[in-house]
Amino acid sequence: MDFIQQNLIAPVSDFLWTYVLVYVLLGVGLYFGVRTRFVQVRMFGRMISQVASSRTGSEGGISSFQAFCVGLASRVGTGNIAGVAIALTLGGPGAIFWMWVVALVGMATALIEATLAQIFKLPASDGSFRGGPAFYIERGLGSRRGGILFAVLLIFTFGIAFNMVQANTIADVLNSGHGVSAGWSALLLMALTAPVVFGGVRRIARVAEFMLPAMALAYVLLALVIIALNITQVGDVLATIFTSAFGVGQAAAGLTGGLAAALLNGAKRGLFSNEAGMGSAPNAAATATTSHPVKQGLIQSLGVFVDTIIVCSATAFIILFAGSDVYVPGETTEGASLTQAAVAHELGSGTTWMMTVLVFVFAFSSVLGNYSYAEVNLAYMRARPAAVVAFRVLVVLIVGAGSVLELEAVWALADVAMGFMALVNLVALVLLARWALGALRDFERQTRAGLDPVFRTVGNADLPRDLPDSVWTTEPTGKSVPTAVVP
Repeated sequence: MDFIQQNLIAPVSDFLWTYVLVYVLLGVGLYFGVRTRFVQVRMFGRMISQVASSRTGSEGGISSFQAFCVGLASRVGTGNIAGVAIALTLGGPGAIFWMWVVALVGMATALIEATLAQIFKLPASDGSFRGGPAFYIERGLGSRRGGILFAVLLIFTFGIAFNMVQANTIADVLNSGHGVSAGWSALLLMALTAPVVFGGVRRIARVAEFMLPAMALAYVLLALVIIALNITQVGDVLATIFTSAFGVGQAAAGLTGGLAAALLNGAKRGLFSNEAGMGSAPNAAATATTSHPVKQGLIQSLGVFVDTIIVCSATAFIILFAGSDVYVPGETTEGASLTQAAVAHELGSGTTWMMTVLVFVFAFSSVLGNYSYAEVNLAYMRARPAAVVAFRVLVVLIVGAGSVLELEAVWALADVAMGFMALVNLVALVLLARWALGALRDFERQTRAGLDPVFRTVGNADLPRDLPDSVWTTEPTGKSVPTAVVP
């Protein structure tokens, strides 16, 4: 694995992120920000109220809140704890600034992709919905091959590469904090993963709905306690982040690459964490029952903010408060164990178990969210039941393998996989922007008229054309069943 990583995966990753993806991510995010008149700022309050009012789902699907939690289950995980630590060790404090930038511009991208997922979703045979980039590439762009390409990339990225990362993070904290060998961690994770992934998307939604908000809140509260104890250092930490973002200052002195190191590592870890533009969260967004696609777009956009601006920032502050006692940029690549050590430095070794539980829940919930995305795309490819069962078995085995591999290897594989997946999705988003922007105009016009927005794909002047074979043709909740039904 080391030979493959150094001679194949690492060079491809370096080229992809150095010369292509950073600029495409920021460029597309800024483009959608301008086209939506920076919806992430204008309608931030509506995003919050939309989540608060969407806890109950209609028959035939899961609620918008549950879809938000499934998306959060995949977003909030190792990217927030291990990913931030890796960004800090390889890119310095300035990497956090670029994580913020990627998230803030990515909120507009997240709204566009989630809205498209809702517009082009299809009903599933179990009464729920399926959708995502594979669906809107085929139905919006008329390219079945393009949809299959994306589906294959997502299945590999989330079903294999990302699940290896999540398992590796859990094994890391169990070993560094409690001396549990990677082999035992692998067996434990395989035993826990199997019953849930064999339960399907609805079971994952129920688990995520209750588990993720509680754990995310607990982690943020933990960070607030540490911030309160170090309140006099907040200004210094912020100054360090901003100055290091451009490759200057003492904190950036130990790094090779300066600005490039901060930008590249911040962008990579930011995308891994918040997934804005990657094409993953739309798979969860499409499963929600709602009266208008933009409602779910607003909710998913807020998920990017919660993930990066709140949770990732919490991790960064914890590590930077601990300082050189636990963190020296440019020394070694460290993941969740660095965050765990920083918390113990601030609050005492008694917090080791608490951090272990939090990391475990974050990472394990991401395994569940990752699998749900892969399953949606297997359905899109019309996989036979036997193939789905085989894939579930493979996911369980991959979780075990990820627990015992080296940290650098699994993260390098994840970077390449998510890079190609994001490129395909971002191109599709730009080509299909008229649909999402039209839906946004429709939503805002109805809102200004004092109405609860209801969406139609036939006779809607804001859309590029009619979409008659759609769940949006008859009922406001999108419950009508067209001729095409995915398994």
